[in-house]
Amino acid sequence: MKRTKPAESKLVICVWHRFSLWNPPPEMAARIRECWPEMRVLHLPNYDGLNPELPDTDIFVGFSLRPEQFANARKLKWLHSTAAGVGQLMYPELRRSRIEVTNASGVHTIPMTEHILGMLVTLARRFPDCSRYQLQARWAQQELWDSPVRPRELHGQILLLIGFGAIGCAVAKAVRPLGMRVWAVTRSGKGDRELAEKIVPAVKLLEVLPEADFVVLAAPETPETRQMIGARELAAMKASAYFINLARGALVVEPALIAALENHKIAGAALDVASQEPLPPASPLWKLENAFITPHMSAASDQLWPRQTDLLLTNLDLWFRGRELLNRVDLERGY
Repeated sequence: MKRTKPAESKLVICVWHRFSLWNPPPEMAARIRECWPEMRVLHLPNYDGLNPELPDTDIFVGFSLRPEQFANARKLKWLHSTAAGVGQLMYPELRRSRIEVTNASGVHTIPMTEHILGMLVTLARRFPDCSRYQLQARWAQQELWDSPVRPRELHGQILLLIGFGAIGCAVAKAVRPLGMRVWAVTRSGKGDRELAEKIVPAVKLLEVLPEADFVVLAAPETPETRQMIGARELAAMKASAYFINLARGALVVEPALIAALENHKIAGAALDVASQEPLPPASPLWKLENAFITPHMSAASDQLWPRQTDLLLTNLDLWFRGRELLNRVDLERGY
């Protein structure tokens, strides 16, 4: 795909989400204009005026572009997703195209790593139960110790990371001082063996699940990973094991997870994502005492848009210099 020069380029930023943090601030467009004043930079606050702007757009920045919109973007050469996950963009028309696609991989690593650490400590030390007892004004020291799953140390526990990309590797580094043992599952069975004592391919997931004390799902959403955790996988886990999902709700068969929690087949789950978001009020997950829910907040940070903008500026510089872009998406694999 032939690249354009700044004076020949039109860049459109268009994101709208009900959660205000996911919407780019005006400072993003302002910083781009400071670097390349000759480039046309348009920031649309919502999708209402997008369609008329697409035919002559060279670079699109946003996490959503529907197939009919993509067809209208006849000059589009590069799409930069402000989300790390790009499953919503992997429709046939885009995957067959020759445009370049990049994502926000790495932007969320710090807050998501801290969120996972918080979930690990929260589950191991039984903080949700402590909060419930506090609301009852009960000093439940003995009850907590007598429960089927006692408060425990993280030291010596096996942490199984399903997905060993930027976030998985950062978590592995973060838990090392805590003395946790790190295992990982990747599509190919390859990864940084200095960070994990065991790495296996995804086809061997069922072989390692029975050994794990904590299972963290941090894999990308692709056709291969959707509903990868179902009744069979949950049944393979120890009754004392905890499940953590910060990837996407689509990677889990939610009714199977609810059944496993209701029947105490696993110790509990910490969930930052759900198959339907917002999680409906009628979902049984809200009332399960062994389910700890955060409302898709693991990536939330006041540093989000400075990091997003720094990444985009770096890639724009690489684009105009004809260099390889950071975070290129493999359109065949879908991530």
